[in-house]
Amino acid sequence: MKFSIKQIAAQAGVSKATVDRALHQRGKVHQQTLRRIEQALQDLESQHHNSLASGRTLPIDVVMHTPERFSRLVTEALCSQLGSFAPFRIQLRFHIFEQANTDELLQVLERCRNQGSYGVILKVSDEQLLNDSVGLLQQQGIPVVTIVTDLPQSRRIGYIGMDNRAAGRTAAYLLARWLPQQPQCVAVVIGSQGFRGEEERESGFRQWLRERAAHLSVVDISGGMGVHAPTLQRVTETLLRYPDIHAVYSVGGGNSAIVEAFSRQQRRLAVFIGHDLDHENRQLLAQERIDAVIDHDLQRDARSAFQTILQYHGFLPGSIVTHEFSRVSVVTPFNLAMVDEPSVNG
Repeated sequence: MKFSIKQIAAQAGVSKATVDRALHQRGKVHQQTLRRIEQALQDLESQHHNSLASGRTLPIDVVMHTPERFSRLVTEALCSQLGSFAPFRIQLRFHIFEQANTDELLQVLERCRNQGSYGVILKVSDEQLLNDSVGLLQQQGIPVVTIVTDLPQSRRIGYIGMDNRAAGRTAAYLLARWLPQQPQCVAVVIGSQGFRGEEERESGFRQWLRERAAHLSVVDISGGMGVHAPTLQRVTETLLRYPDIHAVYSVGGGNSAIVEAFSRQQRRLAVFIGHDLDHENRQLLAQERIDAVIDHDLQRDARSAFQTILQYHGFLPGSIVTHEFSRVSVVTPFNLAMVDEPSVNG
């Protein structure tokens, strides 16, 4: 046995004889006392793991296929929470790509398997090969937590991020309330159809409009990957084809490019709703060039990601929550000053 009867008795606050009876089933022990002894064993196990972990570095890999504007937000949030997990020495290894193909991402995940990772925090598109790679990591005892966009068919141990369908419905609600009650087209700008989170936001957006605002028809603009130049090109091409578009829900990003496309064509942007309170969107809000940003608490997400990985290894007590939705807020130009600027110092 890893722990002595004396250790267990001291942890549980009962006699050594009681522990001996409970462990070896030598007599009747009250159910409540049994629970105390079981909890004591769990606590001792956790303390044992903690003492092992506190003396070494725990490398965790962060793999993200995302625009730089968003990766900077996530990096700041993760770094800001490292101090919350002392005495664990978490070492973050970042692998961030604005543009990457599946083979490049698979190679990165393979390196994570081969370089002693304690866990992977992952944001990639929902593709079968990437799902399979998550399974290979899990087989080697390397847990994967998805953030922002999920891989529900993979063997990831948890998803942390907003309820993307609810976010899309929220955007539809706001947009429909702010537009005049007349038939018109509205645009939904998607970085890539491959990201499940973006697909879910678009789906929630469309569903709410079908049910509650059928006079609004949706035009998709996709493929810009949230990057300025390709987003500008795709939005410009769409505006030329649809002269009645005056409202946009930006699911993925590239919002400065969207504003620029409307400005170049001297088109009024009556309602504009986006995601994530990054530096670009803060500027657009301050200038009142975007009406609302649906934001979520990345610092809390970062804490949850670390906690889930440490719980998997037994370094922290508690059960793993496999599906945790982020706390969401709607930021406008008029409550922007109430939202703190992110800081790597927490």
